[in-house]
Amino acid sequence: MQSENRFFDDFAKLLNGAAGTLAGMGREAESSFRERMREWVGGMDMVSREEFEAVKAMAVAAREECAVLQARLDALEGVSAAKPGSAAPRGKAKKKDASA
Repeated sequence: MQSENRFFDDFAKLLNGAAGTLAGMGREAESSFRERMREWVGGMDMVSREEFEAVKAMAVAAREECAVLQARLDALEGVSAAKPGSAAPRGKAKKKDASA
């Protein structure tokens, strides 16, 4: 049903156009805000998620390698301490017997 009064038709068109313009302004403001936040965060020298995960994986691998090497060292020190006449493990000095 069409209105007989042109004023209401023109007013409805005006409101519809204003709503479209406001929606466009909102999208533009959001886009501008996102871009400014990217620039701001980018200037803070933050790492990306991919870089963080890569360094985390490297740290886990280094810890595992350290544990393996520690076990080897402990095994070697245990073997050298078990041999008679072998040198004492590093960092531990043999005590001389005071009664002898």
